[in-house]
Amino acid sequence: MASPAPSIPDTQLGLTPDEIQLLRRHQPLALSLHHHPHGRGASPASSTRTTSTSQPHALLLDPRSLAALSYHFDRLLLSIQERVNYLNAQTRRSVETSNRRAMSAMEAADAEIRRFTEVIRQIEELEGEFEKVRRVGDIVKGWRGRVESLEGRLGR
Repeated sequence: MASPAPSIPDTQLGLTPDEIQLLRRHQPLALSLHHHPHGRGASPASSTRTTSTSQPHALLLDPRSLAALSYHFDRLLLSIQERVNYLNAQTRRSVETSNRRAMSAMEAADAEIRRFTEVIRQIEELEGEFEKVRRVGDIVKGWRGRVESLEGRLGR
């Protein structure tokens, strides 16, 4: 019978409870993938039984187990980094799209402001013309009244 692999209780590693749970979840998976690199064969549950025979919830200290765990976490970190990179790229695309839309909206708003400013300028111009026409009309009415008055005096 082979001697049990050297190990240390995972609670003595200085890890937080969440980190201990992560280690407990991934150590059997790393060992099963190390034995079966394409994911075939032993399931994480059966690996848990075989690794827990020496000491439950312990980090196995033999070089093969540590290498498998290290490799597994390196691949996990790479996978996480790839996901972060993907999400960063998606965020960057979203921000760029939002910026383009905002710039387009600002350009459209600027165009509408210019159009509105031109309309106001034309209204003010027309109001000035209207005022001129009103003054000329008042003068014409005044002269008409005088002419009619003179006609009335001359025609009697």
